[in-house]
Parts: sequence; C-alpha cells; structure tokens
Amino acid sequence: MSRYESAKTMFSGWGVDTDRAIQILKNIPVSLHCWQGDDVVGFDQDGPLGSGGIQTTGNYPGRARTPEQLMADMDKAMTLCPGKKKLNLHASYAIFEPGEKVDRDKLEPKHFQKWVDFAKERGLGIDFNPTFFSHPMQKDGLTLSSPDENVRGFWIEHGKACIRIARYFAQETGMPCVMNIWTGDGYKDIPADRMGPRMRYKAAIEQILSEPYAFDQVKPCVESKVFGIGVEAYTVGSAEFTLNFAAEHKNKCLPLMDNGHYHPTEVVSDKIPALLCFFPEIAFHITRGVRWDSDHVVLLEDEIREMAKEIVRCGALDRCHMALDFFDASINRIAAWVVGFRSWQKALLSALCTPHERLQKLQNEGRFTELMVLQEELKMLPFGDVWNRYCEECGVAGDATWFEEVQRYEADVLSNRK
Repeated sequence: MSRYESAKTMFSGWGVDTDRAIQILKNIPVSLHCWQGDDVVGFDQDGPLGSGGIQTTGNYPGRARTPEQLMADMDKAMTLCPGKKKLNLHASYAIFEPGEKVDRDKLEPKHFQKWVDFAKERGLGIDFNPTFFSHPMQKDGLTLSSPDENVRGFWIEHGKACIRIARYFAQETGMPCVMNIWTGDGYKDIPADRMGPRMRYKAAIEQILSEPYAFDQVKPCVESKVFGIGVEAYTVGSAEFTLNFAAEHKNKCLPLMDNGHYHPTEVVSDKIPALLCFFPEIAFHITRGVRWDSDHVVLLEDEIREMAKEIVRCGALDRCHMALDFFDASINRIAAWVVGFRSWQKALLSALCTPHERLQKLQNEGRFTELMVLQEELKMLPFGDVWNRYCEECGVAGDATWFEEVQRYEADVLSNRK
C-alpha cells in the first residue's frame, strides 16, 4: 500500500474523503499578486515606492524592472505552485507604449492589454486594485478623503477608470474581476475632525461606484486598515467604516478583509462566519503581519489554518474571493511567492480534510472535552501524504525540491539583472 493509500484509509476512518478534497481544491482560484516581484514599485513612475503607509524592506538581487521580467518571474513561480490561479494587478502596473504616458485618472483598458494577453494564454482570471499611493496627487497623505476638491476629483476619476478596466478584464477572460478599493488616507497625529474625512471618503467611493458595471462581472470591494506608516493616529477607512459602507451598498460592493489590517489581538478567522451571516460574498487579502501590518510571506501558521477552516466549514468556498498580499525584498522574491501560495493551499487542503460535521456535532451536544481531544488527535494524521498526492496530480513537487528550480533560475536569470 502506498503512503497516500494508507493516509486515505486513516482519514476515511474519520469520515473524510481525501480524493474528494483534492478534487475540490483543484477548482478553487487563488489570486497571485504581481507586486511581490518588484517591491510594489510599478511601471507608471520611475522612483522607489512612495507614500501611502507602505514600506518594503530589503534589496535582494534580481528585482524585476520591466513588464517582461515580472511576467517571466510570475510564470516561474506559478509553475511551482499547485492549484487554480488568478492574476492580481495594481493600476500602477499599466504598460505604456514607447513615448506614451498618461496619468492615473486617464488610464484605459489598452494600457493593460499585455497583461490580458498574458492571462488568457495561461487561462487566468484577473483581479485589480486602483493605486491610491506613490503619486504626487496624494496630498498630505490624503486621496479620496482630501478636503481639496481637485485632489478628490483626480482620484475619483482614477477609481472610475479602474472600474472600466476591471470590466474589460472580466469580459476578456470570462471570469469575474474583484476590484479592491484601499487608500492609506489618514493622519499621523490626533485629528481635529474625524467625521468630515469619512463623509468625503464615503461620497467619493459612491461616485466611483456610479460608473456602470455588472456586479456578476466586476466585484468592487472596500478594504480597511488600522494604521499605516505616517498615519498612525487615524485611518479614514477603518474597519467600522468599510464594513458599514459595504453593508449599505450590498448589491454593488463587497467587504474585503486583509488579516494584517486589524489590531494585534483581532483575528479574521472569527470575522469570517460573522460576515457570511449577512453578505452573499466576501473577499480577502491573505498576508502575515508580524506585530503590525508588515506583509510578511504567508506561512502555515495557526491563524492561516483557522481562516481556511472557517471558509470550508461554512460551506463558503464559492462565496469567498481569496488573494495573496505580501511583499518581502529581503529574500528571493520568487521563493516568497511560492512559499506563500503553497502555504495557503496547504491550509485549504487541511481544512477540506477536517471532519467538520463530526466536530460540530460534539460542540452542539456539549461534549467539549471530547471535542478538544479529537481536535488534537487530528493534528497527528498524515496530512503531508495527502498534500504530496495533490501536488503530484497538479504536476508540481510536493516537497522542497521545488526550491532547486528557484536556485537555478536565480543563477541563470536573476543574477544577470542589473
């Protein structure tokens, strides 16, 4: 008997069909973010990452500096990751023809044609994010909440342009485009007015959403944050604000939770079933915050596993839009993509191999001691053998031998970049 067949038998004793779990996961898309490959720099400006409460640390050799390099790096990463994928873009990754340059409020679908070609060749959907940072029109740390009408108007037009681009992505790929609205708007120190910026922010997002789109094709989201670098005292788009905004505009907008965007003792896993009680769909940016919203590479940690468990046990795999969001320039960027993607895949597969109905029955019957005992016993089942079979069926290595391919790519390609 093979190791997988042995593991399958053991899981079957718990009422888990591992073959079925593997087949389900093969069809669950996870969005891979382009900005890990170039440290969130983008192609619409020449300088380093600018303002917006974002910081990328490190200077590992081989950063992608052209669209072609970034696409090649993403290609390499995706060949080492099992499962179904989407591509996640920021508006700052527009690709212009030689001599052409337009500002963000004038972006058009044609500026993303090469990304569409890339996605269609690989059977990928595309998710999208307006870029409300690293731009001179971010005045005093503000964009959509600015008291300056010209500043607000610029960013509203940018948001509307992004709706049109998202609509183009959905039409071209045949898959819905999740378009996430996040800004770093806020103040470094105690504000004199907390409500005014939020009322302007609310009106501005409503104007963006007035751009026509079909909600089954374009799925705008609003994302919250506790604080950012330079906006430590007050963030306009707080959790309470974005959640209430999404609730008020339920037929036009989704809430998006980034698990690094809450207070250190808050966990998104607990929020998932709460939101699913009220929203038909929700969205995620999956990251790893270390003490703060630091966007470390996703690892198979307890909270990551709990998030996946809640999505699966709530029967919400088809109601949750999942995207990765981290950027680490201190390590090999391709390895970072692969580790993060595979870690989330492991979490989902582990959740699919958990006998949720059996555990829920124990809870409902008040058998809490037995529940604890069985939850601990499940941790010792040979999940690694199920993971290896999943990877084998997806045509990728189940163990760490994938890193050898990254090392070869670094020696042959990354080390030659200047």
